[in-house]
Amino acid sequence: MKLGYVILYVRDVESTIGFYETAFGMECRFRHSAEGNDYAEMETGQTVLAFASETLADSHEFDYAKVRPDRSPPAIEIALVTDDVEAAYEKAIQGGAAAVRPPADKPWGQTISYVRDANGFLIEICSPVGG
Repeated sequence: MKLGYVILYVRDVESTIGFYETAFGMECRFRHSAEGNDYAEMETGQTVLAFASETLADSHEFDYAKVRPDRSPPAIEIALVTDDVEAAYEKAIQGGAAAVRPPADKPWGQTISYVRDANGFLIEICSPVGG
């Protein structure tokens, strides 16, 4: 078995796509718009980062906690790996991400930083481990 998708439930898929394009330089690779822009996938490499609308999530008829930027983030993070953490962190902040922790070097050889996206999800911007 392998990890294929990480799907974030968001209020507005279209605005989330725009945020990720601006803040992280990602491109949208797929949109399903027949249902009112309820689902999209970003170009992120082997594992897909996708957004589904809360309306679509609600149709699955299970309980979940809706994420909001004015609440504590859920106990999960999305890690985006780059060779230039400082530049990526600054681009994210300029693109509307909320600063959480500026870049810092860790003893295991990695540089990490944290921001929150426009929905309130925690995003780690980091170098490769050992890089």
